[in-house]
Amino acid sequence: QVQLVESGGGSVQAGGSLRLSCAASGYTVSYSDSYMGWFRQTPGKEREGVVSIDSYGGTSFAASVKGRFTTSKENAKNTLYLQMNNLKPEDTAMYYCAARRGNIRVSGYDVPPARVFGYWGQGTQVTVSS
Repeated sequence: QVQLVESGGGSVQAGGSLRLSCAASGYTVSYSDSYMGWFRQTPGKEREGVVSIDSYGGTSFAASVKGRFTTSKENAKNTLYLQMNNLKPEDTAMYYCAARRGNIRVSGYDVPPARVFGYWGQGTQVTVSS
């Protein structure tokens, strides 16, 4: 049974930083079939891909966060991180960790859409005030 548990959300002023964590169980972040991502969602809007990371460590970012967000894995802790710097009020959202087995690319998307990910965490709220 795969479980993804996010943590690290909170409230921060514009220009600040937060680091989100996604602890996985039943799923090994270092495996050759690992493919994970971070998504965010605000009320009434579709879940938006923020970044994806493949089994080789290759990343793909949404244009809105490029240069401000990074993602990384810590294999020993079986955890995925999202480092968010220079946060803006428009980054306010519920952030979700997602995973699937097998690398994937979907034409027309920087980050593959939510529908291709089979495992999801419960989300952690990020609020950025101006």
